[in-house]
Amino acid sequence: MLDINLLRKDLPQVIARLETRKSPQPYLDVACFEALETERKTLQKRTEDLQARRNQLSKLIGHAKARGEDVAAIMDEVGSIKTTLETDAARLDALQAELLDLLMAVPNLPAAGVPIGADENQNVELRRWGTPRIFSFPVRDHVDVGAELGLDFEAAARMSGARFAVLRGQIARLHRALAQFMLDV
Repeated sequence: MLDINLLRKDLPQVIARLETRKSPQPYLDVACFEALETERKTLQKRTEDLQARRNQLSKLIGHAKARGEDVAAIMDEVGSIKTTLETDAARLDALQAELLDLLMAVPNLPAAGVPIGADENQNVELRRWGTPRIFSFPVRDHVDVGAELGLDFEAAARMSGARFAVLRGQIARLHRALAQFMLDV
């Protein structure tokens, strides 16, 4: 998840780096983020001002009681500030949750040195270790082998996006058994 302070400080740069990922739809709803952030700032400032006023009135209550004065009016104002603070705190928590949900959908930024390409075919090979193995039989793709063994790529793509797999059948049982074995040992 991106640091919200990075978005607050340099939103245009973040958007520019996200656009290099070549997604058909934007990763971040900028208008929504800016609206939530503006409302959060306003609400937080108002909350801080009300807390300062409440603290000021609390001191006045102490001084007024020491002098024997009536403090009912001041107590009423403190009570109204308290209820306002409670509603503002609830709204502030809701705003923070909305901002968190928005940020959770934003992927990490690509590194500055990553070459930008239109698709996977424009990837750049930086280095290669060893020589590719030559087989005496036609090599099959892992997707084809996985589908025969119980990997369900289509269901995974519907649930969580591309490049994931759902384990089904015997391979799911084996995976679970291995995980349980590691926990037991």
